[in-house]
Amino acid sequence: MIIDGQAEFRTLLMHHVTTHWNDAIISVYDPITAGDLPDEFSGAGNDIVLLGDDQGERDGLHTLKLFVKTPGFPGVIYFGSGERSQAEHARKIGADGYLQRDQIHHDAFTIMLSDILRARRRIATTDSLFVGDVGTGIYPLIKGYRLIRKLSAGEHSAVYLAERESTKINIVLKVLRQDPEVADSIGTFDRFLQEYEMIADLDHPNIVKIYALGVADDHAHIAMEYMPGGDLKRRIEKGISATDAVSYVKQIASALAKIHSVSILHRDLKPGNIMLREDGTIALIDFGLAKRMRLEQAITGSGEIFGTPYYMSPEQGHADEVDERGDIYSLGILFFEMLTGEKPFRASNAMGIIYKHLHAPVPVLPVEHAEYQAVINLMLAKKPADRFQSADEIAGWF
Repeated sequence: MIIDGQAEFRTLLMHHVTTHWNDAIISVYDPITAGDLPDEFSGAGNDIVLLGDDQGERDGLHTLKLFVKTPGFPGVIYFGSGERSQAEHARKIGADGYLQRDQIHHDAFTIMLSDILRARRRIATTDSLFVGDVGTGIYPLIKGYRLIRKLSAGEHSAVYLAERESTKINIVLKVLRQDPEVADSIGTFDRFLQEYEMIADLDHPNIVKIYALGVADDHAHIAMEYMPGGDLKRRIEKGISATDAVSYVKQIASALAKIHSVSILHRDLKPGNIMLREDGTIALIDFGLAKRMRLEQAITGSGEIFGTPYYMSPEQGHADEVDERGDIYSLGILFFEMLTGEKPFRASNAMGIIYKHLHAPVPVLPVEHAEYQAVINLMLAKKPADRFQSADEIAGWF
């Protein structure tokens, strides 16, 4: 959980966390607009609290003192001005870690966070949850499947290429590690099930096919379609023709229209979450940040900010109301990148990228792709009201 009065700082911390733990679930609280958290706030359901010193009318160190005196409160990293006296005071009160808010170094931050989680929870972290070679017994044994290799891993889950023994067909297994010693293991498991439930019934050619959900004593897994063509990120690096880029955009838009029709926002469109099949078609994967909701409901009502800064809509990056038009903006960023091989907005840090999404002009395509500029303008308009209002509208422009 991130608690601070500055939206850009909250988003910066979110970026550092999700860069290292891409399946992290982050809640964000703004004490300036929402008011001070009650004195009885227990931090329940959170693994760690990132507490900034911008707490509105209440002194940040006083807030820290209230938190740490609460039995069972999660670990706390305090972000302050960097003054030695403040750092010493924060540690004396009981902060598990202290960092200067305007000089956060990614590696130092993630190492500190990992160490606190390890000390607090006494379980392996990202790099040691799944170790050893497949077949040694260190990896989870899942009846009916033969694990071939690990594709990726996060703090709570890992993704494997596996073979279904009954059919000898390759599939992908997303495996959740459950641990009874972890206070939030039930909440994490519920979120894992929610991801399955959101997409299991979606029958669409451009959404990953879900085959099964399995639950064992110490882990759960989702079996899904394996797409050997790799992800869109790799495809972009090799270069994409305008014809293929248009085809991909239309397919993604069709998938978005489907999920939006059942009140699901993806909220994390990026090249790594789009996979290619052998026949050249594509499919959306990884709905870990998606949320079923009434589309007109403001995400800020629950204090949540999600996404990846390079592909994040202006409203998403500034914790404003988000609806399906946020996904359309992210698709516009993807389309620009597919056509040019370059991300339209770059900066030295995440806050700079978020600033450009809101304030920099809509990017201009090279002259050879000028025919698509009107579509880019409608997808990347700063105000949601000036964009395509639904994903269904996009295909008609090609």
